[in-house]
Amino acid sequence: MNIGMTLPVMEPGLTRKDLETWTSLIDTGPWSHIALGERIVFPNPEFISTLSAVAAWTQNVEIIATVSVLSMHDPILCAKQFATIDLLSEGRFTLGVGVGGREEDYKAIGANWSKRRWKVIAENVKAMQSIWKHEHDLKIGPDISNGGPQILAGAIGPRAMEMAAEFADGLAGFSFNADIEEIKDSFDRVNLAFKAKNKSPRLVTSFWFGLGDNGREIVEKHLTRYLGWMGDDIAESLAKTAGIAGNEKSLKDLLVKIKDLGADDVLLVPTSADIEQLKRATEVASLFA
Repeated sequence: MNIGMTLPVMEPGLTRKDLETWTSLIDTGPWSHIALGERIVFPNPEFISTLSAVAAWTQNVEIIATVSVLSMHDPILCAKQFATIDLLSEGRFTLGVGVGGREEDYKAIGANWSKRRWKVIAENVKAMQSIWKHEHDLKIGPDISNGGPQILAGAIGPRAMEMAAEFADGLAGFSFNADIEEIKDSFDRVNLAFKAKNKSPRLVTSFWFGLGDNGREIVEKHLTRYLGWMGDDIAESLAKTAGIAGNEKSLKDLLVKIKDLGADDVLLVPTSADIEQLKRATEVASLFA
């Protein structure tokens, strides 16, 4: 099982130095991947620009978009943007796609909330792949490696996974509570959906973490802010149990259980930009390298 780290892009006050330091340390190992996600109405750095910087700063790790809310973007422009990231990373790019859950993000960029459907995701992936394979009337580059990046679906429900199995290579999963049964259920659903298409899915899951004696405090502070769009009361309540908070042994024990489920990859999601969180997690990841 490979283990990757997500950049703390959702933390306030980030500088170029913060991002470059985290990226450089992740790229030197034992991490297999570096990841980051998309959000519009939030102080995080813009998604495509940051992916491009990460592609240029790294030499070794796989770069995973977790996830692009593809249903609120033009697929032709996305095809060019993702091909550029593939070029800059020399083929180390993997694209996670999903429908997102924040209407405010759609509205902020003039996207249609009614297009928040997996049918639209499937159509947009097909449109991007036609560009990458030069099957489209428009001659749009740059050329991309191996016909395009691997596609992971941030799907949750059975119907969404059934639709994702048509075009995706695997699951970009997320466990809100870092719960082993929750992860098992998602793996079971995706395996069932992909088996119906005679495909073997790549199984990826992820979760928030906070390490140290104040780990829960770190997680709560981050998530109360990050989940604020749900309302302060809901955010504060959810933050009390979400993710995993504790010492390195707690994290290691959870990763062992996830490995036993047959996971291909786990992406850890930090709840602080403190570099000590990365260093402590690195000790655990090295046990699986």
